[in-house]
Amino acid sequence: MIASSQLKKRYEEVFGSTPQLLAKSPGRINIIGEHTDYNGGFVLPTAIDRAIYVAVGKRNDEQIHLYAEDFQQDFETNLNQIKPSEVNWANYILGVVHQIQERGKALSGFNLYIDGDVPLGAGLSSSAAVECAVGFALNELFGLSFDRKEIAQIGQLAEHTFAGVKCGIMDQFASVLSKKGHVIKLDCRSLDYEHVPLELGDYEIVLLNTNVKHSLASSAYNNRRELCEQGVRWISEKYPKVQSLRDAAVAMLDEMVKPKDADTYTKCKYVIEENERVHRACEALKRGDIPELGKQMFLAHQALSKEYEVSCEELDFLVDYVRQILEVVGARMMGGGFGGCTINIVKKGYGKAIADQIAPIYKDRFNLDLEAIFVKADEGSSVIG
Repeated sequence: MIASSQLKKRYEEVFGSTPQLLAKSPGRINIIGEHTDYNGGFVLPTAIDRAIYVAVGKRNDEQIHLYAEDFQQDFETNLNQIKPSEVNWANYILGVVHQIQERGKALSGFNLYIDGDVPLGAGLSSSAAVECAVGFALNELFGLSFDRKEIAQIGQLAEHTFAGVKCGIMDQFASVLSKKGHVIKLDCRSLDYEHVPLELGDYEIVLLNTNVKHSLASSAYNNRRELCEQGVRWISEKYPKVQSLRDAAVAMLDEMVKPKDADTYTKCKYVIEENERVHRACEALKRGDIPELGKQMFLAHQALSKEYEVSCEELDFLVDYVRQILEVVGARMMGGGFGGCTINIVKKGYGKAIADQIAPIYKDRFNLDLEAIFVKADEGSSVIG
């Protein structure tokens, strides 16, 4: 956690004035439901107690001055010249400004300082947390009257247009709309949602960070999305009501997709079956059946690795290893894939010992450090000063 006093002090040091608003928006975990969000499906995420923090203040001109603590770097541009930049981190902020302008809302120039404690590249959606922290803060500072769903959608479109990743809505939605101690069962098509208590009883969530991010991630993500869209096009030739894989059944894939392309078939089938796993996992959570929740997570990982093919050697190693440990009832890769974290449901009190046990073996095998991250379900975006 980053203290409000520290944010205020650093803003004053960087910009020579006092911020008018401090806000934060958290990273997220997803219990189950991976790569379903951009297919109009179901997910089960929640915000965590790690966040991106911003301090903002209005200027008397049209200039935007940004400063990123993580990169010790500033960036300046004009409100009338908002376009994608060579400076990668700035695009997540500029994309949000662009989306606000697209909606016809008036901004003046502003200073914005950004810092955070969401581990970068760990699959905890630090990028969505940036977009939502900025969107939430500017909404408050300029009285733009966006509701929380709109702030999430602004963040999603900022990522599409300025960061070049055609992400689904889940990450931004969880960052803005989460409720402490709950997960969100989110319908990514209608954006209807339900807060479900995250009551794990004798268990807790432990993330194991592979500390690897393979370069395949963004190109593979866009490729999977294209295959899913192709599958829908083929099905809709005969079944025009099918607008996304959410509407499709495996029998339709067997009929319309399997004869045309085996890879498209496998990827689409994964999505349909993952939606079913989300429903089963959510019902298990409501019943307090944590072993069943864990079972669905193990099944999800197997499918992500072997069918959707977005895992990697490091992630598979960690899931296969904990599968043998009695105190771990469920584990899977989390996020877009090819690196980041595994999410594990572990008996309380055993997480550190298990991580300490795996770390030297992991180091010997991959020459990488393994990091255990303990997280709790937390609130969505908020003003903190």
